[in-house]
Amino acid sequence: MSNIKIVTDSAIALTPEEIAQYDITVVPLTVQIDGVVYEDGVTLQRDEFLEKMSKSATLPQTSQPSIGKFQAAYDSIHQQYPESEILSMHLSSGLSGTVHAAEQAAALSAAKITTFDTLNADRAEAFPVLAAAKMAQAGASMAEILAEAEKVRSESHTFLSFTSLDNMVAGGRLSKTSGIIGNLLNIKVGATVDNTGSVEVLAKGRGMKAIAKFNDSVIEKMQSYNEMIAIGISHAGVPEVAEKMAARLNAIWPDIKIEVTNTTPIVSTHTGIGALAILYQAH
Repeated sequence: MSNIKIVTDSAIALTPEEIAQYDITVVPLTVQIDGVVYEDGVTLQRDEFLEKMSKSATLPQTSQPSIGKFQAAYDSIHQQYPESEILSMHLSSGLSGTVHAAEQAAALSAAKITTFDTLNADRAEAFPVLAAAKMAQAGASMAEILAEAEKVRSESHTFLSFTSLDNMVAGGRLSKTSGIIGNLLNIKVGATVDNTGSVEVLAKGRGMKAIAKFNDSVIEKMQSYNEMIAIGISHAGVPEVAEKMAARLNAIWPDIKIEVTNTTPIVSTHTGIGALAILYQAH
């Protein structure tokens, strides 16, 4: 049995099978929609979130798990496995205060806890978490696991495109005037999560051709690596587009099982419906 237990948060994209296989504890973020508070992945699933967001009067608000929620998760593991250490791996500090809440809770718990900032979200958050969970199950030490998690984190990349600027305006990430002009001009955006874990806009253009050109450039970059290790596709309400992209990538890398999922509320709140993310690990 592993002497290291893995904790993460609901901004991650893991399959139910992966969570069960590696005994990963997922602490939920909260989502507030029109005054009603939901627990991400517990009382509100990702497809339900998109439906509610499309009908909501105001932009939904996502919040990091409380310190108390983290402490309860840590204490529960500690009671069950008093000899085990905990590695708590979280959503980028450039996108959320989740990892800081985890750090504060760790100081209050009797368990021995190490926190880790994945500097990413969604399936790119999952790459170092899965690497750590596999090593923990194999009996590796915390030092060995952290070294591998840092390596995988440096090899993990996210590229996302979105087709509406409405949520960026509502969330205060873009001025109202810029958003109106952008939507009138049919402006589409391509972005990445940079090495500080923050979203950086890489490309803007008019119409869906701009998105296609951006995705072509991402795939070209992917093909420049020596080895492609893992790929994920996440989307906000465009499953057909996501499946088509997965098929395109599988034609290039037929041996890789590509997970296609609805993206996390913390991403889709900012990008709006229609967003597509290509996430990969390569070196």
